Amino acid sequence: MSNNPKKSDVILIGAGVMSATLGTLLKELAPEWEIKVFEKLANAGEESSNEWNNAGTGHAALCELNYTTEKADGSVDISKAIKINEQFQLSRQFWSYLVKRSIIERPQEFIMPIPHMSLVQGEDNVTFLKKRFKALSTNPLFEGMEYTEEESKLNEWIPLIMEGRTSKEPIAATKIDSGTDVNFGALTRILFDQLEKQNVELNYRHSVEDIKRAADGSWEVKVQDLENAKTEYHKAKFVFIGGGGGSLPLLQKTGIPESKQIGGFPVSGLFLVCNKPEVVEKHHAKVYGKAKVGAPPMSVPHLDTRYIDQKKSLLFGPFAGFTPKFLKTGSNLDLFGSVKPNNVLTMLAAGVKEMSLTKYLIQQVLLSNEKRIEELREFIPTAKLEDWDIVVAGQRVQVIKDTEAGGKGTLQFGTEVVSAADGSIAALLGASPGASTAVHVMLEVLQKCFPEHINEWENKIKEMVPSYGISLVENPSFFKEIHASTAETLGLSEKEPVLH
Repeated sequence: MSNNPKKSDVILIGAGVMSATLGTLLKELAPEWEIKVFEKLANAGEESSNEWNNAGTGHAALCELNYTTEKADGSVDISKAIKINEQFQLSRQFWSYLVKRSIIERPQEFIMPIPHMSLVQGEDNVTFLKKRFKALSTNPLFEGMEYTEEESKLNEWIPLIMEGRTSKEPIAATKIDSGTDVNFGALTRILFDQLEKQNVELNYRHSVEDIKRAADGSWEVKVQDLENAKTEYHKAKFVFIGGGGGSLPLLQKTGIPESKQIGGFPVSGLFLVCNKPEVVEKHHAKVYGKAKVGAPPMSVPHLDTRYIDQKKSLLFGPFAGFTPKFLKTGSNLDLFGSVKPNNVLTMLAAGVKEMSLTKYLIQQVLLSNEKRIEELREFIPTAKLEDWDIVVAGQRVQVIKDTEAGGKGTLQFGTEVVSAADGSIAALLGASPGASTAVHVMLEVLQKCFPEHINEWENKIKEMVPSYGISLVENPSFFKEIHASTAETLGLSEKEPVLH
């Protein structure tokens, strides 16, 4: 590409929560390494990590019904819920370490305690929720979960949802007070501010145009400086592609075998935001319902208390939408540009398989504001159209790949890392639980990409994340101790947060 590229040890593409987390981990583990960050937008945390572009739920499977499935024999499988809960505990531990090190000074700027609830209607759903509660509440990770079908209790827990409810359908809810609301945009900005103080070079308004393998096995990155309309070339031994929806096109440019037969399908989201303070005050929880038939898992409807800019807000959604863009600030050609000879069959197979999803998205795109308010009224019977505004949330690109279990063109709904065999480059793809499990995912990147350093780093990793390599579900007393200490450090011990 160039005769004289600028060299560094690590290049991070995209200034979102994933790059912020990886950069922060690396600065603790190898402070002498030179790290450069390239971000197309003017600031950190402006795309998927931005507080208005995601649900802000600390995903620990406390309320999300799609992490617990009913098996053929009627029992409830909680293995995925345990896995996601344990992954979120790693994030809590790392954030707690950063507070103790004064890298994060005021945890309440990004994390708040908030009850997490599941709410269902109809006999079959109530039966499922009761079984789910029985399976989870005996597990140490979900200790403190409560269940009720009693109207008086529901009025106490969710007065706004119960007000004016005339439906005679059975209704049930579970509640756990140890849930959190996380402002991933604020967290991302805090971490990048600190990285800048540690001599990490942050390049905003710099768009990565190409990535090629150099003769010596390192990677050359072609970057467009958008401010000065200049092309630059940079070189590093390790590159991390953390560009949200923009990661797939960049991964394809690397040409690594692992990038083949992977496609992406973009899904956008909308939220309703309450503009009436007295309505906002009547609700204090994140309440997750059940996804409609044919809906993707990230379209589970939920009514959320959020803390954004130190102010309590109330959001409902998401409503799914479709645009061919891979990023909110992307191009309408993104989807078409991602179709390559090596993934076209995978993409076509997914199109045939996912007819119900396509139908669902078309229905969602055609919803009028009145229809959206009708859906909201399933949660808040007294909701008025004029009390709610619409916010366009972020783009999520669902991974499509060939799998043994699902066959050709299987739509993946999780978060996954794709890395080269030699570990010199890694990309993060996918959607939920995403940001909540950033620490787990970035530790996975370190294991895959720096195997030669993992032994020497292990003690430091355990200092930052005490349960690293340990199953918390199998060590309940250790979990209890760690959960209590991180709650204290992060200011999560109080029921009602104090806003300053």
